[in-house]
Amino acid sequence: MGLDRTVQFHAGVPAWAAIKAQLARVGEPGLIRMIDGLPAFPDEAPEAGWRELRIAAGSGMVTVRQTADSVTCIVWSNADPALLAARDRVAWACAEAGGGVILTETGAVSPAAFAQVSNIHPE
Repeated sequence: MGLDRTVQFHAGVPAWAAIKAQLARVGEPGLIRMIDGLPAFPDEAPEAGWRELRIAAGSGMVTVRQTADSVTCIVWSNADPALLAARDRVAWACAEAGGGVILTETGAVSPAAFAQVSNIHPE
C-alpha cells in the first residue's frame, strides 16, 4: 500500500527538465533510477510521454506516475518522515514547474501554500 500526493495541471504535465530544476531549488538531486519499469543510467532523462519514474530520495524511492493532466507521487506506507518529506518536495517541484495544484486532505492548494505547510524552502 502506498501513500500518495497528486498534482493536477491545466496545461499538461511539465517536462522532466523543468521538474528537475525545481527539485534542485529544494536540495533534491532528482536522480532517476527507473523509467517506465526499466533501469536508468545516472545521467539519463526520460523522453516525453514517460508514464512512471522512480526517483532516488535520501531514505528510499519516490515513484512518480504520469497521466495526461496529473502526476501522482507515491511512497510505501512504511515510509519514514524523511521519505514522506521527499515525496512532498517532489510533488511541490512538479506543481511549481507546471503551474499545478497539489491535492491535499483539505483540498487543492498552490505550490506556495503547500510549501508553507510542508516546511519546504526553495532557494
